[in-house]
Amino acid sequence: QEISSLWIFGFLLIRSTAWTLGLENFPTKFVVANRNDPGPITLTCDAKPEGNVTWRFEGEEVEEGDTRGSTLILSEVDAPVLGEYSCWNGHRRLSSTYLLLEDEDEVKIDSLLSCRATSYDCNFHCRWNNVEKLVFSCQWITESCPIVPDCGFNFTIPHSLSPYEEESTMLELTAEAIRNLSVLRRTKRFYLRDIVKPDSPQIVGYQEQEQHLKVTIEPPSSWSRPHSFFVLEHEIEYVLKDNGKTGRSSSSLIPKRISKLRVRSRDPFVVSAWSHWTSWKKVV
Repeated sequence: QEISSLWIFGFLLIRSTAWTLGLENFPTKFVVANRNDPGPITLTCDAKPEGNVTWRFEGEEVEEGDTRGSTLILSEVDAPVLGEYSCWNGHRRLSSTYLLLEDEDEVKIDSLLSCRATSYDCNFHCRWNNVEKLVFSCQWITESCPIVPDCGFNFTIPHSLSPYEEESTMLELTAEAIRNLSVLRRTKRFYLRDIVKPDSPQIVGYQEQEQHLKVTIEPPSSWSRPHSFFVLEHEIEYVLKDNGKTGRSSSSLIPKRISKLRVRSRDPFVVSAWSHWTSWKKVV
């Protein structure tokens, strides 16, 4: 089974209200330690200058740890030693590395990350759900990164799958977030067809035909073209004038005496999720 990997690496930083270390962006360089791994952690300075290299932790000179040239070896890793380590040559700062801890939270990926494609075109949208006080960097994202209050962090991801071929490749999306100096890493695998949900269609108009109304519906502007190849099926919901009862029809012909109608669509070939309903349209 083929898998196409998409790494969203360093796309999100969740900042706790109790976190006062001032980490405002996803760090460029970091090392992740595992609490269950008793082995030492080695931090490496990017530069190898002439002379001695010293290490500082959150600005203070490191007293614990084994310094070997341009490397620092830490034998024990726990909360007090997590944070920013920087290497220095005299008064010159050479580089810095954040020491973080692997998050052991067992929250499942589907409750954290949800994805949706509005068509079979070259991108899809995802949302990191239920987060607090987002601080983030969008350098790996193709669009802006708006925050939706009490909802999540939205972003768009490109893909290279052909919309005209049968899909045989699963997408693999790996996301990383930082929370309280712990790295939360989750991987989600899915077929593009499984996340397709069209936008709401367009009700162009309606026309009387004897005892029926013929409703003209167009796919949403975001749907893949040509529409003769990427076919959508529509469902119409209507309210009868006489008794106020509602009915539904998969045909474009509906009863004539109705007060209002609305429409939704889906891809019938993969039996995709239905789109949201359009707004109710009054029928005069």
